[in-house]
Amino acid sequence: MNFRKPLVAAAAVIAIAAPAAIAHRQWMLPSSTTVSGTDNWVTVDAAVSNDLFFFDHQPLRAVPVVTQPDGTAGQVENHNIGKFRATFDLHLTQQGTYKVAVVNEGVFGSYVLNGERKMLPRGTNTANLAAAIPAGATDVQTAENVSRNEIFITQGAPTNTVFKTTGKGIELVPVTHPNDLVTNEPGNFQFLKNGKPGAGLTVTVIPGGIRYRDALHEQVLKTDAEGKVSVKWGQPGMYWVMVNEGGERPEGPGAGGPRPQGAPGGQGAAPAGGPQAGPGGPGGRPMGPVRARVSYVTTLEVLAP
Repeated sequence: MNFRKPLVAAAAVIAIAAPAAIAHRQWMLPSSTTVSGTDNWVTVDAAVSNDLFFFDHQPLRAVPVVTQPDGTAGQVENHNIGKFRATFDLHLTQQGTYKVAVVNEGVFGSYVLNGERKMLPRGTNTANLAAAIPAGATDVQTAENVSRNEIFITQGAPTNTVFKTTGKGIELVPVTHPNDLVTNEPGNFQFLKNGKPGAGLTVTVIPGGIRYRDALHEQVLKTDAEGKVSVKWGQPGMYWVMVNEGGERPEGPGAGGPRPQGAPGGQGAAPAGGPQAGPGGPGGRPMGPVRARVSYVTTLEVLAP
């Protein structure tokens, strides 16, 4: 059984050399993204995991919001939360594209009270922000957190009604429809940040199945001045795409330290007040200007031509 020792040692080296490979990622994975006919069901797995798309960490507990092809609200059915994943069903009764979304919005930051910096409690939002800051607090620093996790499912021909934007956080405006992707054609997308073209956003693209290969086959791209990006696909399959502001706070005096990996504010992300926090937090690092945290995640299916 001695042959196991070098394998274990090699695995340890890989884990140290490639921490991105073991970062928690949140995702929703539909059983189908395109169907024909007029009356279908799609089942969706939803989880936060190390490996895409494998259940090994925790479920994505939030109940998603459904937008139907005509723009009206739909609903998921048979929502169930297990130990490692959540599942739900979507009944397709309209022709066109459905959007299934989990959106987290909140406010994070800190204040100084009696000479000590304290972090805003979890669950703080714009409605209860005033109540979360005690009387006498000074040096209040806050920023909004908007994380968006969406998938798109089309019955019949693709439509665009569900892509109406809200002007909050990062949002997808398709140039190529997300349910019309093939390996021999690039996928072209535009991303808006707070309603305006999101220039310089970081777009991370990872094909699923990383549990069974040594390399991530990750692409890290940047949006152009119009918030647009072009993705060249590899093999057919399911792809996880994450879009965020990119970059980290600078280290050194007045810096807040690097932001955690994963979708900010979502499940799998480090909470406000973690080691990256300012004075009074576990890290003991001085806190610089608070930056808004915005992120976008989607799962795309790419087919062979």
